[in-house]
Amino acid sequence: MAAHNELGKCGEEFAKQYLLGKGYRIIETNWRCEHLEIDIIAQKFDFLSIIEVKTRSNNNSGYPEEAVTVPKMRKLLKAAEKYMQLNNFTNGVRFEVLALTKSGESFDVEHFEEAFTSVTAYSHSTRW
Repeated sequence: MAAHNELGKCGEEFAKQYLLGKGYRIIETNWRCEHLEIDIIAQKFDFLSIIEVKTRSNNNSGYPEEAVTVPKMRKLLKAAEKYMQLNNFTNGVRFEVLALTKSGESFDVEHFEEAFTSVTAYSHSTRW
């Protein structure tokens, strides 16, 4: 397995443990349907948290959250809609980003709990 894939797997496992520690209930990981994918689907309150995990070995080429572009946001919106439709989930949804940067044997974490909305995803800018 390529080093960047291994880093990503470690990052996603770290993200799950981080979220569990914050009181989230993990519903799905690496959920896929057709060409859509969601890294982590979790629940902490009455709404779904759709969580994109971005992991980097360092910030030399930019911060991990900068990889969540407007096209990526739109794909996550479509994926969330599909997941909610297939699972008859009618409560609200929140889009989150967990940006992880390798730090020794662990990760530095930047958790954007309300990273974007459908309005943001269909505009030409992000909040980063």
